[in-house]
Amino acid sequence: MFQAMFSSISSIKAHQVRMGVVGNNIANINTTGFKSGRVNFQEMLSQTLRGASRPTEGGLGGTNPMQVGLGTQVGSIDTILEQGSLQATNRVTDLAIQGNGFFVVSNSKRVAFTRDGNFDVDANGTLVHKATGEKLVGWMPNAQGVIDTTEPLSATSVIVIPVGKTVAGQASTSASFKGNLQLDGTSWTTSVMLYDAVGAPVDLRLRFSRSTSSPPSTPWELQYSLDGGSSWTAVGNVEFDSQGRIISGANPTITFTPPGSGAPDMTVSIDLSRITQLATSSTVEPIAQNGYPPGTLEQLTIEPDGTINGVFSNGLNLPVARVALAVFNNPGGLERTGNNLFRESVNSGVANIGTAQTGGRGSISSGYLEMSNADIGNEFTNLIVTQRGFQANTRIVSTVDEMMQDVLQMKR
Repeated sequence: MFQAMFSSISSIKAHQVRMGVVGNNIANINTTGFKSGRVNFQEMLSQTLRGASRPTEGGLGGTNPMQVGLGTQVGSIDTILEQGSLQATNRVTDLAIQGNGFFVVSNSKRVAFTRDGNFDVDANGTLVHKATGEKLVGWMPNAQGVIDTTEPLSATSVIVIPVGKTVAGQASTSASFKGNLQLDGTSWTTSVMLYDAVGAPVDLRLRFSRSTSSPPSTPWELQYSLDGGSSWTAVGNVEFDSQGRIISGANPTITFTPPGSGAPDMTVSIDLSRITQLATSSTVEPIAQNGYPPGTLEQLTIEPDGTINGVFSNGLNLPVARVALAVFNNPGGLERTGNNLFRESVNSGVANIGTAQTGGRGSISSGYLEMSNADIGNEFTNLIVTQRGFQANTRIVSTVDEMMQDVLQMKR
């Protein structure tokens, strides 16, 4: 009888642990990036009252062993790593991982791992976890502006957003145009805004002209002027075939001194290959040029591969950092350290750190947070089952106690 009591006591203890895990799951039902736990029981040793016997030849058959179990114990407490649902926040620095992987964060001495992507920029421009101040680990551009994701990361490889950063302008070296020159036309003027070496704007005007008495097969004379000036400089002729396709003068080069800024001379390649000469109105207009003025960082965008792009006031879009993700051979082996953080254990394997969307790592969604994967319905069901298991085992203890009372009263 005492054996039954001790077996029930072991089960009561195990159900107490399970109740603790269920209670923690329910407590974290709204915790960002939380991964719920699950308790598994296993039986303890069994007392063998009689061993098994084999059949005898021409005699009795075999018998099975007779064993009495000695109770139960907690076999494992597993971390359930299923994807949680995503909640839109519309904050660029709120990040959620869709798929496998963990964000890598640092306190400058060690790295830890989390699914909680509630990040923001602090006073130093560092991208940090809002609740703990843990810094997000990733790659920064080198002196040439290139982000080398093959570089190994450490606890000091944190992402710093260059708030207020100014990029220098770039002088224009090419400009392209498209459209049509009217078959029987005589003149058309268009313009494109270029930028010199110091980022100052230069209004380049192009004029296509020919005499009114010229037949449609006569080439157009190309001229240019700067910043609305009245002086026109010859560039060359532009000629078309009988089907309106350009056959000469499609790629002229213009060299000039930018007015006003003191910048060095500019040489600009003009692409007119998309221009036609057809019996319709003239529509020649610029489609692209490769220069830009100086600009200041105004906002951020974050790509699914973890690239953080800076959007500058001059329209330039440049990568300013890239977020790292870590995966493990056995992510269930990670140890919880509180504050939504995990750390490596001897059974998790070493962190394999790389970029999102590679090596089995998920993608990053900007403007979203991953919610807890604890399911309230499932947890309440586990709560009821755990309570019933606990109650049933307490009844066994009470029953054994009553039986012992009966035994003690037998001599009376």
